[in-house]
Amino acid sequence: QVQLVESGGGLVQPGGSLRLSCAASGFTFTAYPMSWYRQAPGKERELVATITSTSGSTKDPDAVNGRFTISRDNAKNTVYLQMTSLKPEDTAVYYCNAGTRTYHPFDSWGQGTQVTVSS
Repeated sequence: QVQLVESGGGLVQPGGSLRLSCAASGFTFTAYPMSWYRQAPGKERELVATITSTSGSTKDPDAVNGRFTISRDNAKNTVYLQMTSLKPEDTAVYYCNAGTRTYHPFDSWGQGTQVTVSS
């Protein structure tokens, strides 16, 4: 079955950086675009970034304004999110999944990884 294991979150000061990882299994990783999402307390889950199966990348400018970079290693079935210039409003649980803003092939989600930006 589909498994998604996110890691790399933690507590970071404003202006700091983190690199999140998501190890995927149970599906043909190279056949799907992959996305990172985040959910802050009391808010809906929102898309952060998407990368195509061939590593063309997109970002959600309203959410991250060029501060985050998504990448993938198809040999390792892993997708990454490099986050820089972190702000307190980036505090959320971050999730990955296959798909895009309008395409959601799987219902399964991982446990997410908590990112807290605070001084």
